[in-house]
Formats: sequence, structure tokens, C-alpha cells
Amino acid sequence: MTSTHPRDRVVVVGGGIAGLATALHLAPLPVTLLVGASLGEQASTPLAQGGIAASLGADDAPALHAADTLQAGAGLSEPDVAVRVAAAAPSCIEWLVAQGAAFDRTASGDALILGLEAAHSRRRIVHADGDGTGRSVLAALIHAVGTTPSIQVLENHHVIDLTLDANGAVAGVDCAPWGSDGSHETVLIPGRAVVLATGGIGGLYAHTTNPLGAQGDGLALAARAGAVLRDLEFVQFHPTAIAAGLDPMPLATEALRGEGAVLTNSRGEAFMEDIPGAELAPRDVVARAIFAQICAGERVFLDTRSVLGERITKRFPGVTALCRDAGLDPVRDPIPVRPAAHYHMGGIKVDDRGRSSVEGLWACGEVASTGLHGANRLASNSLLEALAYAAWVAEDIKGTAGQRLTERFVAPPLGVRHLPFLAWHAPNLQRIRSVMDRQVGVQRDIAGLHDAIGRLRALMRNGRAADEPAAAMVSLMIAVSACRRNESRGAHQRLDYPELGPVQHTEITLDQALRLAAEIDETAAPARRVA
Repeated sequence: MTSTHPRDRVVVVGGGIAGLATALHLAPLPVTLLVGASLGEQASTPLAQGGIAASLGADDAPALHAADTLQAGAGLSEPDVAVRVAAAAPSCIEWLVAQGAAFDRTASGDALILGLEAAHSRRRIVHADGDGTGRSVLAALIHAVGTTPSIQVLENHHVIDLTLDANGAVAGVDCAPWGSDGSHETVLIPGRAVVLATGGIGGLYAHTTNPLGAQGDGLALAARAGAVLRDLEFVQFHPTAIAAGLDPMPLATEALRGEGAVLTNSRGEAFMEDIPGAELAPRDVVARAIFAQICAGERVFLDTRSVLGERITKRFPGVTALCRDAGLDPVRDPIPVRPAAHYHMGGIKVDDRGRSSVEGLWACGEVASTGLHGANRLASNSLLEALAYAAWVAEDIKGTAGQRLTERFVAPPLGVRHLPFLAWHAPNLQRIRSVMDRQVGVQRDIAGLHDAIGRLRALMRNGRAADEPAAAMVSLMIAVSACRRNESRGAHQRLDYPELGPVQHTEITLDQALRLAAEIDETAAPARRVA
């Protein structure tokens, strides 16, 4: 093992909007940005079609944005966090413009065009290139990072461990830089602070809009280091993934429904008509309505023809291209859709500065649980959250961590221990994705969750090169958390507990999850044998 890079550096893991924005805000501190592939590849950010929510309209205000966030969060969004993030939104847009992001504007160029999405009470969605917001913003940030001398980007570096010092604080990362011939050596990169910005968990599901590499690696790293994770059971299923046999599934943005597109079934019935909010109801409501149609043997379609017609090609060029790549023409035909794993509201529990429960470790973006999203993320709040917390994480590291963390590395750290290599085996991944989709998906019940826990424990035990394969481990923690929440709230729906219960978060560590999984599995095993 070799050691590289000065010990005063901050290590940021992840090349999406959260990682890039954090690295930029940390300047002029030296930053090493680790990316598992080439910069811009495998990130979820470029797939974001809708945009970024910000109260910029004359009829809007941060208080209204916060209220919509709290309403969508089904009682679990934290009011102070919602108010703080909503208040920061306009300045986040200004910062992006300063970094070179070009948002869609009116013909005069004087004002940003503001779109409407589900559960928003005002038009406040800022977008770029129609439905290409994520791609456009990511390109601007990549360019900004490339011109910032304090940021060193290491591509094709997969982080396999967090390194802890003798006091249990995070002191750096072990990573595997992959060579062109597929070979690699393990490299220790010390850091005065480590920021995880590794994205979500959608790749653990058979139907997902996420890059297939989004398998909760950051959650696994943090959990193995002893961090507290929160609300892992809340997985948002986007209602309108394009059902054209592709994996991952392309997305038909919510903004289509904001423009008046209608959901219909195989018989042409507009089945959302009697549901409060109809097509613009919160995502969990729309996803369950579509899922119910599918369970009843229907196909579901998103019909844009009467409200957009030919205009869809210019207003939503990304969706048009995705449809045509899949052999569909949205101008003439309705778009087949179904729910797919899209966003993880749960994650590493962090405070208002992005600090985890483990010293030296921060988290930002989808991998973090900040308290903003609660049980059901409001549309277009994800990129916003990443931008707001990137600034606050950087401010905290700059302002309070410097001297104390630098002193830990006056001499080479003693007593450093390296956590076991986190890996999963490809033959098991499809089993994991199938289990998660069927039993820890849009609708859940105790029998399915018990079966999922048993299967995932078996996959962990059968790992050949690791004690606890990461994908199975993260999936198990999600299933255990879902089993513990005996209610239906937001994106977590239990057929056996359809009512709301007391408002409370689910906090869990890896040790707790493994113990609970064993207890649940042992209790459920006799019932499974009888069945």
C-alpha cells in the first residue's frame, strides 16, 4: 500500500452535483475529488430532467416553498431544515449561474422560465435545455472544477474503505485506482476530513431510473465505520419511468404532468381523476395509483398528445429522444410508464452542517439524511438540497475543523485500522434486485419483508471474498428498517399497517441492523417452513 497526497487535504467522494459543488465551495483548501469512473459518468445528476426548485416568482416566497416541502414530507420533514433550504434556494441558483450554468429564460432574457411540478403550489422549477437540467448543470460544474487549481480530480478510483484512526475518527480513505488493463493496487489517501457524496440506492432495484452503479456504496462505507443511518425505508418510486424494456429505465419527467399530460390505462380511462391533486398529486400517491393499475393487469400510459402535440419535441427534447430511442413516438402515441426506484430519502444522518455521527465524516446529497425530504421528497428539491448543503459542509470544514484535524497528522497516524473490503458478487446482484423490487418496493407487508430479510442474510453469508457484501448489506438494512416501521407514511406503504402511526424517525447502525435481522429471521423461519 502506498500513501499519497498531503495530509491537509479534504477528500470528497463522488462526482455528481453534491461532490462537485462541495469541492468548489471548499476552494482554496486543497481537495482530492475521487470519482469511480470518468468524471460525468455514472452520476445521477445528468438524469435529472425536471429542474431545481426556488421561490423566484413574484407570487412566491421561501415560506410557501417550505410549506410545500413539509406537506409532501408526510410529517417527517423537519420544519427548520425546510425553511433554511427554501431560503437558500435563490442564492443557490445565483451561484450556479456564476459557475456558468445557463438556465432557460424568457424571450427577452430578463427572467428565468419557471415550471410547475407535482405538489408545488407555485411555478418555481428552474430548468435548462428544457428537460436537460441535470446534464447542463453538471457540465457547468465539471468545467468550473477543471479550472480550479485547488481541486485534484482522480478518476477511476473506487473507494473501498474508510480509514479510522485509533480514536475511531475518519482519517482518510482506501481506494482502488483501476488501470487500463483492469489491474489495481490499494492506495491510502489521508484527509483532514472526508465528505461522502456518493448518491443513492436505485441500482438495488430491478426497476430503477438510477445508474446501475447506484448501490448504496456510501451508506455501506459509513455504516461499517459506525455511523448512524436514518429512515432507510423511505425509497421514492418515480411514477412515470418509461416502460420500454430498458435497464435503467428512462424517465418521463414530472414536468409533463405539470403541462397537463394525463395518465390512462389500457382501456383509456383517466384513473387519476378522482384522486385529490390528480396527476399533480405527490409522487407516492401517483406511484401507488399506477402500481394498483398494473397489479390489476392494466398497462399504464402517459398521454401528452392533446396538451403538447408536436411541441413536445422542443419543450421536452430529452424525453422525445428517450422515447424515440426506445421505438416510441410521443407525438403520435401515449408513453407506457410504471413506477421505478428513483430517490432515497433515507441516508447517513447528518446535522445542519452535514456532519455525521462519526468524527471526521461529512455527507452531502442523496447519500445524506438531512431532515429535508421526510417520508416523500418534493419534486426538484434534490439538486437544491445538494447545492445548499455543499456550501454548509464546506463552511463547516473551513471554519471549525482545520487546526484540530490537521494536528492529528503532525506525524503519520498510529493505530490506523482498515475495514474489510466491501464487495458484492455479480451473480448475486440480480437476486438482490429481484428481492428488493418484489418485497421492499412500492407496497410492502410483513411476510414479504421477513422473506426478504432471510434471503438477504443468506446472500451475505454466502459471499466468497467479503464478510458482508455491500449491496446485500445495504439492502438488508433497508428491509430491516421497513420491517420496524409499522405504519404507512409517504413512500413507505405497508399493506398490513395502512394507517399512520406516531411521528418518529428510524435510526439504525450496522450492528443493530445485523442483530435485528437475525432475530427477525429466526422468528420468521418456523412460519416460512409451515407455509
